[in-house]
Amino acid sequence: MNCIIEVSNLNLGYKNKSGDFCHILNNVNLQVKAKDIVALVGESGSGKSTLALALMGYTNDDCMVKSGIINFFNKDILQLSALELAEIRGSQIALIPQNAGQALTPTVKVGRQIQEVLQFHSDIDKENYKFKVIELLNDVKLPNAEQIFYRYPHQLSGGQQQRVAIAMALAVKPKLLVLDEPTTGLDATTQVHILDLLKALIHKHKVSMVFVSHDFGAVSRLCNKVCVMHKGEIVEQGDIRKVLLQPEHLDTPSFLKSVPVIGKSQETSSLIIEGNRQEKEVSISLKQLKISYYRKTLWQSITREPEPEATVDNINLMLNKGETLALVGESGSGKSTILKAIAGLNKVKGGEIIFNGKPLDILEKRTKEQKKQIQMIFQNPDASLNPKQTILQILSKPLQLYFDMSSAQCYERAKDLLEQVHLNPDYLYRNPGMLSGGEKQRVAIARAFASKPELLLCDEITSALDVTVQNTVLKLLKELQIKFNTSCIFIAHDLAIVESIADQIAILHKGRICEVGPTKSVFANPRNSYTKILLDSVLKPELEPQLRYA
Repeated sequence: MNCIIEVSNLNLGYKNKSGDFCHILNNVNLQVKAKDIVALVGESGSGKSTLALALMGYTNDDCMVKSGIINFFNKDILQLSALELAEIRGSQIALIPQNAGQALTPTVKVGRQIQEVLQFHSDIDKENYKFKVIELLNDVKLPNAEQIFYRYPHQLSGGQQQRVAIAMALAVKPKLLVLDEPTTGLDATTQVHILDLLKALIHKHKVSMVFVSHDFGAVSRLCNKVCVMHKGEIVEQGDIRKVLLQPEHLDTPSFLKSVPVIGKSQETSSLIIEGNRQEKEVSISLKQLKISYYRKTLWQSITREPEPEATVDNINLMLNKGETLALVGESGSGKSTILKAIAGLNKVKGGEIIFNGKPLDILEKRTKEQKKQIQMIFQNPDASLNPKQTILQILSKPLQLYFDMSSAQCYERAKDLLEQVHLNPDYLYRNPGMLSGGEKQRVAIARAFASKPELLLCDEITSALDVTVQNTVLKLLKELQIKFNTSCIFIAHDLAIVESIADQIAILHKGRICEVGPTKSVFANPRNSYTKILLDSVLKPELEPQLRYA
């Protein structure tokens, strides 16, 4: 079988201040053959994304290749010029990124962005560009491809954006696809659709693939080979069946055990004592909540009154103090819309939000005390933490704003906050770029607790983290919730995580609640047909014969 790309004895790293070479990748050897779908799995910092990007010739400026080659059709990727790499990227090796919404240009329409790939890498006549783009959009099962062609990325759901990224990557039929966690942040049903779509397109276009993931459920559904990475080395590789069923390296079983699975959660639901549930005070309630969106162009806003295109309607929810409520549903179901309304970022069209017995208005009309009591932790700490500030500066802002603390007081309190999230005080003088993904999310949690909030809003806070770091962050969040009796509204796509942390769950579908109740009860006995579909779509880290292929 022909070898598409081969990595031989790759040593990549950087020199520290003492001049010593520090390995990021250590003696890595990897072969990807025709029709192979190879998974790179491992903990945060194991080197899997670094290796995947190195296959395309992407390395950080401060990185140096000590030795090794990356052979792609008799060309060493590491020796090619910038111009030669530009010709290969997109045409022969294509990347599908983790966050298509960030990778797509926000000010350029979708159709135009795919056209640019065709212009640069193909000989298709200009008059056929639109036809080819619409064909590609249909290929990735996007509804109303002609309308999608003229839309901007922000007008699409997360799943639709990811399909556009797949269409763009396959536009000129590359030999190798590199996927960097492409299903992270997608709901269970959308994730299954994307994985099945990828599988079908790979067979149709005869493309090989390298799939970076921390999701063993996705890996077992899609891939035929797997490489387990640990501290920059491939510690185990081989057929997916063999590695999952008979792992040889010590790190592989422990990594597999840390994968959350529905029904196997050891620390489920209750952050409270069940017998005390009746004594709980209500933290927040949503009564007949309605939120409308208007998607319109400048011309539409001038010429006519637009119709509301997406709504959240008749939402009734209640959360007790100290408890956690999970909002679950597919992309576009209204989860984030509700969370943003509670945060004061979305205007409510009908109904009301009652917090501590008082109605909440939009953010600019809230009192300082209300702002202090409700804090949000975002999905991506890279986007929510200022890269130019030190951790001390980041943690000092809410302390100065809400408690008028002096610099000395901020320093002492910031040290305490870091200690609460199990980080050393040395981190105070580091910038976010010097921290791992899990460490950054701990800082984000510390900042949220700095104002001593009564309600936390968590938007997919673990979706971009590997399974071992996920467990650490969730355990930390539980500890702090119990310690401060903080309520929490938690958005997640991973239902195993929801089972481990949420007391109550609300299932949303097309802007309405289709089922709500105690998490254990809903999972054990779902009553709504959509809830059953959602639970059936959950990918498990096990092999199903009907999904495997040679």
